[in-house]
Amino acid sequence: MEFAEEHEKWLKKHLRASKGEHKSRLQRGHGHGERLFLKQVWWPMMGSFDHLHPEYEVVDWRGNPFYIDLVWQRGATRFAFEIKGYGPHVQNTDRIRYRRELNRETFLQVLGYRVVSIPYDELEEKPQLIVSLLQSLLAPYLVTHTQEQNMTRFERELLHYTFRSNKNIRPADVMKEFQINRRTAVKYLKRLCDIGKLRPVVSGKGIRIVSYELIRAAFNPFL
Repeated sequence: MEFAEEHEKWLKKHLRASKGEHKSRLQRGHGHGERLFLKQVWWPMMGSFDHLHPEYEVVDWRGNPFYIDLVWQRGATRFAFEIKGYGPHVQNTDRIRYRRELNRETFLQVLGYRVVSIPYDELEEKPQLIVSLLQSLLAPYLVTHTQEQNMTRFERELLHYTFRSNKNIRPADVMKEFQINRRTAVKYLKRLCDIGKLRPVVSGKGIRIVSYELIRAAFNPFL
């Protein structure tokens, strides 16, 4: 499914679940920078918006609410992503706002969040660098140790082949590389999708699966 469609569904779901100031903030605050991050980085890396929350409300040490651009939560692990442009956060700020922002980030660390600041200019110029950094940061939280232990030798070899190929792979590619029949190739590709290592890529009309894409954030090169 395409980014725009999934993004719209995800945002509408959170709007329906919010109310009052939080809803207003979500309507106003989820702007260009956040959308660019999701389109250029998050969607290519993750392929979904599962466990991701926009304009996440937190109450500070004074009892006042503030909002994090995006929060990704898996169990007890919480990442706070802040998209930061040079102008609003450096050039056009004042000492009070600057101090408040740093204190807020420290307070989030106290609450157990891992704070990740994303430079807006990097999103425009080198989004792949951010993808690479976040893949390394998030990889331990995407796949359980049990899942990796239960992978067969062939599944590991197939995963490494997909990584080396650096492109979406088709059942025909797997058949040729490993000298197996189509049924077996599809079986193992689907198995890697089931455990969150690959995701299917459907045709333009969304009718059939045409290839499979590696979820790089879930790839462990030491398997």
